[in-house]
Amino acid sequence: MASIERFGAWLTKWFTAIVLAWTVFNYLVPGTSLWAKSYTGYLLGIVLFGMGLTLTVHDFARIIRMPIGVILGTVAHFVIMPLIAVLLCWVFRLDGALAVGVILVGSCPSGTSSNVMSFLSRGDVALDVSIGLLSTLLAPVMIPLIMQTLASQYVEIPTKQLFLSALEVVLVPIVLGLVVHALLGDRVERVTPVLPAVSQIAILLIIGVVVAVNHDKLLSTDTALLLPVVMLHNLLGYLLGWLFSRMMFRVYPMGFGYAQQKAITFEVGMQDSALGATLALKAFAATPIAAIPSTFFSVWHNISGSVLSSLWRRHDDRNGIDPATGVMSSSPAAAKA
Repeated sequence: MASIERFGAWLTKWFTAIVLAWTVFNYLVPGTSLWAKSYTGYLLGIVLFGMGLTLTVHDFARIIRMPIGVILGTVAHFVIMPLIAVLLCWVFRLDGALAVGVILVGSCPSGTSSNVMSFLSRGDVALDVSIGLLSTLLAPVMIPLIMQTLASQYVEIPTKQLFLSALEVVLVPIVLGLVVHALLGDRVERVTPVLPAVSQIAILLIIGVVVAVNHDKLLSTDTALLLPVVMLHNLLGYLLGWLFSRMMFRVYPMGFGYAQQKAITFEVGMQDSALGATLALKAFAATPIAAIPSTFFSVWHNISGSVLSSLWRRHDDRNGIDPATGVMSSSPAAAKA
């Protein structure tokens, strides 16, 4: 067990580099992950089952204790990212399956990567986790609704299939994880240390599948515009998430302090790209190119999130800013404690 925990810690530390290397490897050897094409839903289910396995009543209680921040942060996520996606599709003249893929990844919940980045930047991790949990639970309803509203101009949206697929790969595994945790209690803690490694391997396999099935189109002229689109999507998400939280601080300073602003910035700008890729492969199986934006997003947001969290942390330390309150202390060293 200890060796698996060490492997998980190593995988977490180098995950961005591993994702890049794995993407290149699957592009060069596309047959590597094709065997998992029919299992992407199960792979994501494993990730979300692990999420449910670690949840307790206290995690849901946090939503009740800090309802304004959690609800408004979730609303901001489901409003800002889809609208940015539509704007970028219009600016870059994307059409068809590529536009649908961009809007799909913009319609997904925030995922778990934002929790890590919020922790690294010394943000409010509890708020981050709560927004991520609520947005994930709402995903089976919000994703089909947003897609039907914003993406139906490009292709016919299989709304029912999206709903059922999201229900199958999101809610069912989480509920099963909660049930298992409730039945086994503290005995679950014996396996929770291996969950990060299992989840990350599952995500790598999903990325490998998307790269493999889109091998011929991944770096084609059709997809060349996706790189700047994905980068802008993510970066504008950070910017507007931060501006939103700053604006809310003026209205409700108790719930949108400095640490909360960091959390909301990451929650708005980062997406559950593994879910986006899985839903694209299931709901738009005839055009797997719709999964490429999610794959690019998966690679890019881990890079940008790592850089932003590091810059935020160094900014606080260099200027002696308290990471929780944003107040400048008398000594820069005090902020590092």
